[in-house]
Parts: sequence; C-alpha cells; structure tokens
Amino acid sequence: MKRIAVLASGRGSNFQALIDAIGRKEIPAYCTGLITDNPDAFAITRAREAGIPVFVLEYGKYAGKDEYERALCTTMHDLQADLFVLAGYMRILGPAIVREFHGKILNIHPALLPSFPGLHAQRQAVTYGVRVSGCTVHLVDEGMDTGPIIVQACVPVLDDDDEESLSERILEEEHHCLPHAVRLFCQDRVVVHGRRVHISTGGPAA
Repeated sequence: MKRIAVLASGRGSNFQALIDAIGRKEIPAYCTGLITDNPDAFAITRAREAGIPVFVLEYGKYAGKDEYERALCTTMHDLQADLFVLAGYMRILGPAIVREFHGKILNIHPALLPSFPGLHAQRQAVTYGVRVSGCTVHLVDEGMDTGPIIVQACVPVLDDDDEESLSERILEEEHHCLPHAVRLFCQDRVVVHGRRVHISTGGPAA
C-alpha cells in the first residue's frame, strides 16, 4: 500500500474523488494527510469526515515565501508520503521542494497542456476560441505546468460556453482522470523517460 498526501486550497472536489476511489479500493493506497494553505478551505471538512489528518499552513502567518516553504517541506517530510497530489493547490511550489520530492508530485490542470498553462485555463480556452479543451494530470517539475504528462482527457468547447460552464464539464473529467493517474502511480506503472511517460502493462489491469 502506497502512502499519499494531498495539497488543496479550496473546495476539494478532486480530493473527494480520491477519497472515494480509495474507499472503493480502486487505488492501492491510503491518505496520510491533507495540507492546506487556507484555513477556510472546504477540503478540510472533507478530510475530517474521512478521518484524514489536516495540516493548516496559513500562508499569511509566515514572514514570506521562503519561511512558508520551509514549513511546507518539513510537513511533507513528516507525512512520509510516496506521492503528493496537488488537487486545487493554488500556490506554485518552489524549486527546492520540487527537487526534494522529485518524481513524487502530481498536479491536475484544467486544460490540455501544453496549451493554456497557469491560472484561468478555462477562460483562456474560451477566449482563444479552441474547439476542444480538457484536463491533464502531470508530474511536477520546476516549470509552470510543464512536467511529463501522465493522463489527459478531452472536453468539447461548445458555442455557448463561458468560463463557468466549461469549467464544470472539465471538472467532471478531472474527477475521473486524477484517481486514474494516482492509481497508475500507486501500481508502479508510471515509467518516465525524459519528457515521455510510458504506462507499463505490469500489475493489475487498468
């Protein structure tokens, strides 16, 4: 059984998708904790209802980014997780943390990377006029949404879509893609060669 920890800043619907998938034994892992920078995040309620320890590192209580990240790094080490999942975590991890936990951090992004990295990806997609968007689960590197891609799913952009409606439909796919990617990782089936990710056929069937 792998140990996973989740970092989230908001309502935590992707976190809930992971909780549910673990509960259904679809992911061979258990969650060692939730780390959040937001003491009002609804993800905290989800964690407590599932009996998952919560670690609140409120950004405003630290002198700056360096101090905050030292505390974050310490907390991540204490959790002894095999995998850290960014599920709506609204801060960019500094290079020191990315290097410290290289190959052990996954992120979910609401666009088909490398298109529309960063904030407001759904708004970017609507504004640009693409016909297809979607979501991407990738390993985290030191760039902005530039890490090796594990799973992607396509979502059509409709003529009457706005940022909110497209976001809702992409989120439905996120709830499938993130647990799937975490399951592959926990089955030791994610093999990285440079920028390319290969999914091995060993272990349980996908």
